[in-house]
Amino acid sequence: MPRRAVLVVVALAAGGALTAVLLSRSDSSQAADKDTAALPPKTAEVTRQTLTDSETVDGELGYGTTTSAVSRRPGTITWLPETGQALSRGQALYKVNNEPTSIMYGGLPAYRRLAVGSEGPDVLQLEQNLKNLGYTGFTVDDEYTSATADAVEEWQDDRGFDETGAVELGQVVFTDGPVRVDSLAASQGAPIAPGQPVLSYSGTTKAVTVELDAADQRLAKRGARVSATLPDDSTVAGRIDEVSTKIVPATAPEQEPTTKFEVLVAISNQKAPAPASVAVEFTASERKNVLTVPVAALLALQEGGFGVEVVGADGSRYVPVKTGMFAGGRVEISGAGIAAGIKVGVPK
Repeated sequence: MPRRAVLVVVALAAGGALTAVLLSRSDSSQAADKDTAALPPKTAEVTRQTLTDSETVDGELGYGTTTSAVSRRPGTITWLPETGQALSRGQALYKVNNEPTSIMYGGLPAYRRLAVGSEGPDVLQLEQNLKNLGYTGFTVDDEYTSATADAVEEWQDDRGFDETGAVELGQVVFTDGPVRVDSLAASQGAPIAPGQPVLSYSGTTKAVTVELDAADQRLAKRGARVSATLPDDSTVAGRIDEVSTKIVPATAPEQEPTTKFEVLVAISNQKAPAPASVAVEFTASERKNVLTVPVAALLALQEGGFGVEVVGADGSRYVPVKTGMFAGGRVEISGAGIAAGIKVGVPK
């Protein structure tokens, strides 16, 4: 029986796209017309296995992304924390004119003066913090009442502010939780103006930050499990917590800006020393208990679709197959007569 004309697959692109050229597996164009064709130069076995699309990327173990704290009032920096110092709700992040900017927790930044008559989610956020700091006598809601002002006066007295009952911009900074001072941008004794950076801070939980190229976006799935290898070759389990897009400006006029994906990975082992360079293994997808062959065994049939050259005791034949996942130089296949242990032809 004459052999089918085939296209030999010569390249595999990212995402499973195939490239082929119009060539016979055999060097001789007449080989396809012989009833008994020469066997392929080499064979590989169809294997049943778990196929995993994974990639290892360098990352940095630290405390996650940093936030810049800027002054909201003019004056002189009279106190700054130490780099690496951990601070929590109620403590001063820094002091201007010997008055603290106190830490409170919340996702909404302070953006206005709060006083009797103010309403909104920022009022609710403030009152929740006052309650958690032990102040009472007011209803926790989104209305700033005289009872709220009384509690604020107590808080101001405890913190060294003038007891006005109103919260001025610069008296409070809202953070997501406890913070760790990453770096200082100002010096004690230096003048400061509104909008000038004072310091940067991060969370207190250790995490791994990884920058991925746009081509690796498939790896950045929030909630996905990863593993990180530390400098001592130990591994820690992790989970993707955040994925953000980062535009990197071009370095030359003829170049275009590039898109990167910044991935924040939460890790289970908080005793791992930081900062440190780590290797993070991402798994984009996984196919369990599937039949696979080397990608080099895959052929593009001239009549369409793909196949493999099945080799047996009485010669070889081309068998059409459906392709699935590509990973690690292998491809998932299925089709009539395809089973584990079958030999298929591959190039030398």
